[in-house]
Amino acid sequence: MGTKGEGNRQRIIDAADNLFYRRGYNQTSFQDISDATGIPRGNFYYYFKTKDEILDAVVSSRVEELSNMLSQCEAETNDARQRLLMFSNMLEDKRDDVIQSGCPIGSLSTELAKDEAELQAISRQAFTLLRDWVKQQFETLGLANADDLAMDLLARMQGATVMACAFKDADFIARSQRDIKEWINSKTMN
Repeated sequence: MGTKGEGNRQRIIDAADNLFYRRGYNQTSFQDISDATGIPRGNFYYYFKTKDEILDAVVSSRVEELSNMLSQCEAETNDARQRLLMFSNMLEDKRDDVIQSGCPIGSLSTELAKDEAELQAISRQAFTLLRDWVKQQFETLGLANADDLAMDLLARMQGATVMACAFKDADFIARSQRDIKEWINSKTMN
């Protein structure tokens, strides 16, 4: 695929990512993506045969973005507790998007949890990456219940995003982030 082809493919992925996040996967059609990109719908089939293939590309793009963010946390410090605290900054960093549309990972996973198993597995990839990374940080700190703590941290962050979106409340995000940081410190300080 040439440069133009790669550019068009990426435009489709970016538009679909935004539409899946803002509207939902099931509420987004090929025509919606075509309208957002200006690429004729018939040309999509050169890049993606099905909407599920677009979903897979969107999730892969999100996983790559999250992997880069986690790598940045690792590059900034060797201290696993500090890495977890930096990770929790995602709430504040994404505040405006969270208030408008919730968490892109959580929203998609919740929507597709009602769908076929293959779509559920695709949507769960980002959460699996985050769970494994957070668990590794807790393990590095010598905590035996690292997997439980990883699930608890992700649940706290997801709960905060759901409630902040439902009530359009930026102050709740700030308060929740402080509470999450206190929780991380209570689990990781010796």
